[in-house]
Amino acid sequence: MNETPLSTAIKQLRKEYNLTQQDLAYKSGVGLRFVRELEQGKPTVRMDKVNQVLELFNLQLAPVPIERRTDE
Repeated sequence: MNETPLSTAIKQLRKEYNLTQQDLAYKSGVGLRFVRELEQGKPTVRMDKVNQVLELFNLQLAPVPIERRTDE
């Protein structure tokens, strides 16, 4: 699995709040395995569970524009 912007952000937030993966799982109400896979960049994760984790940091998933590459 490759790190993604989401996995990187979750890991950084967790560390900023001095939480272990186990702490994050417990406080957000998801499993430890889910937190580990999320931070590792698993490409298929449940959005509702991601939002459970993000809610701990007063964040939520939202659509954002994608910068398209233009090959010239």
